[in-house]
Amino acid sequence: MKNFMQTSASVLMISLLCGVLANQPAMADDDGDDIQKMTETAKAFGFISWEDAQSKALAAKPGVVKEVELERRKFKSGWDYEVEIVDAEGAEWEVYIDAKTGKVNSVNRDWF
Repeated sequence: MKNFMQTSASVLMISLLCGVLANQPAMADDDGDDIQKMTETAKAFGFISWEDAQSKALAAKPGVVKEVELERRKFKSGWDYEVEIVDAEGAEWEVYIDAKTGKVNSVNRDWF
C-alpha cells in the first residue's frame, strides 16, 4: 500500500509538471517562433508591440533585457508583458507593462 501511495504521488506530480510546461506564455528570447506568436497575438488584440513594451520597461528600470513574455493576467482581465531585466549590480527585476495601454503596472525585484 505504501508503494502504491508513493507511485500515485509521483504520477500526480509528473502530470502537474507536464500541465504547467504545456501552458507556458509566448516568450521573446532566442526562439523566432515565440516572437512571431507574440507579435501575432499583439496585432490580433490591438496590443502594443513587444519592442515598445521592452522600451517602456527599460525606461522604468534600466539594465539589460533578459526575456519578454506576453501573459494573460491571472486575477483580473487583460494582458501584460513581463519584461525580465538585469540591472548594473546583477539584480534581476520583473517589470509588468499593460499590453493594451503601455502603462507600467509594477516593477518587482526577482528574489529567486
